[in-house]
Formats: sequence, C-alpha cells, structure tokens
Amino acid sequence: MKIIIAEYPETADRDLSIEKSVFPKDAELALAVYTEETEDEFIETCRDADAVLVGYVGISRKIIDGLEKCKVISVQATGWNYVDSEYAREKGIAVCAIGEYCTQEVADHTIMLMLALLKGLKTYERSVQTDKEWIYNAKPGLKRIEGLKMGIAGFGKIGKAVAKRAKSFGMDILAYDPYIPDHVIRQMGAEPVTMDGLLEQSDVITNHMNLTAENQGMFDLETFKKMKKSPILLNVARGGAVNEEDLVYALDHGMVSGAGLDVLSSETPDMDTCPLVGRENVIITPHSAFYSTTTEYLLYKIPAENVLRCLEGNYKEANRVVNGVGLE
Repeated sequence: MKIIIAEYPETADRDLSIEKSVFPKDAELALAVYTEETEDEFIETCRDADAVLVGYVGISRKIIDGLEKCKVISVQATGWNYVDSEYAREKGIAVCAIGEYCTQEVADHTIMLMLALLKGLKTYERSVQTDKEWIYNAKPGLKRIEGLKMGIAGFGKIGKAVAKRAKSFGMDILAYDPYIPDHVIRQMGAEPVTMDGLLEQSDVITNHMNLTAENQGMFDLETFKKMKKSPILLNVARGGAVNEEDLVYALDHGMVSGAGLDVLSSETPDMDTCPLVGRENVIITPHSAFYSTTTEYLLYKIPAENVLRCLEGNYKEANRVVNGVGLE
C-alpha cells in the first residue's frame, strides 16, 4: 500500500504522525511536493500510488492521467473544487472529502472578523501601540451592532452556526441559499431572500457557499454595485468566490466599507504584491479559520481513514465520497 501525501513547499515539513497512526505499519508513505515548475516530477512520484492525500494542491486531468494505480484521492478539507472529481470518476478513482470537522471554529472566526471591522480594532491598535495616542474616536462613525442586518450567502452548517452567533448580538439575519427551503431558514430565525435582496439590504455580508462553476468570482464589480449600504464583506469560504481586483476597486470607491478575508484567490499568495494587504479596512488571515488543536487532529485523521476504507473496498463506510465511485 503506497500512499502519497501531496503538499506545497510551505507545508512540506509538517508532522505526519496522525496519518502514520491510522495506516498499517507496513504502508509506504511518501511525500510529493508540488510546484508548477516541478509538476512532471510530482506526477512521476505519484505514478504508482494506491492513494493520494491532498490538502490544497490542485489535482488536474494531467495529474490524474499519471495515476496508474490510484483508487482514491482523499481531500483534507470539506471542499474539493481543486480536484477534477468528475474526471477522476471516469477513471474509477474515488474522491473523498471531510463531511464536517470545523464548523464551530469557522463560525467563531467569522464573528471575530466582523467584530474587529465593525469596532475599528486595527485603527485603535495602531493608534495606541504605534502612535502612542489615547483617542476614543480615532475610528469615527462606528455603528451599534444590535439592529444591523447580516446577510449570509450559503446557509449550510457553517452559515447556520454564524447566524446563531450573530443573533446573540441582536443582529437581524438574512439568508440566501437556493438549496435550503424557506421554512428551514425561518426556523433558524432568519429571513430568506434573493441574492439581490441580500446585497441591497445587508450591513454585513458573509460568504459560506461551496465554490462551484456557477459562483466562481460571484463577488465582482457588478455584485459590489448592488451593495446599497456599503457593507462589510466577509469571506471565510473559498477565495475563488471573490474577484480581488474588483474588491480593491469597491473598497477604493466606497461600495464596500471593509473586508475580512480568511482566503485569497491563491493558496500561496505573494504578500509583497497583494493589493489587499496593508489596508486599514481589510483584515486577512492565512486560511486559519478552521484551526484548533481539535480540528488539526480531525483534519488529518478523517481523510486517512477515508483512504483505508476505500482501499479496503468499503466505500460506503468512508466519511464522504463526493463523486460517487464505489457507492453504486
């Protein structure tokens, strides 16, 4: 049993003890480091693998074509948009993802970003720590949070958890999710709205949608123009949902008053050139919303168990096979 663990250079030295505790002692674990320049080398390393464990390395058709023995690609995340799962299905390769492991952490992180922006934390921190000033209104124009409208795009587990937390601050909740019945949204104390309704009415807009071909780049200039109240935008889902160039324009022209971003369009962004870095009204965290010691353990344990289940032929016992292979 040969299992490849695919990583970017930044994470190539991470601890593999959790995976090792799950796999049989005679299993061969090998690391494959991916860069665009070394893609052919990466494919060669993966060629005879029975399984590939992947964090955020994109698994394209070209890479899948090089997997001569692979039975399962197991994703160490809840999203799998960077794996060509349909092509993998054509090749008889199961693609697994984690069903749930970090809802509480991501919801908490979302509220943290919101509060920091609404309460002017960066401005006050700079004023006190750097400028050595003691000015209560260094950040003028702050609004009372109670009574503000939060618009949640994507009302799955995380969206619902964010709504629960926001309601405790006295916020009114609007929710857009074409896959969730209106009565379910209302049961959570939220008001179902269209996407345009959410954009027009919300003081805070937070994205929790899975990334699909339909919503890739959804938050673009045309979308920002519909935001009537110059809201704060939070993205704690997938970076590809936001057109970053358009977001910069929207921030510069007051269409959006601030942004809290846990994800960017690249998983390995150049922080020296990113136009969103260094802005007082933008908070960026390094895709860390999921992180706690509990989730770190589950993040590596569950995908490793998915590999074992699939290699044993027990696809239906895997946590989540997302492309249907082995479930027929």
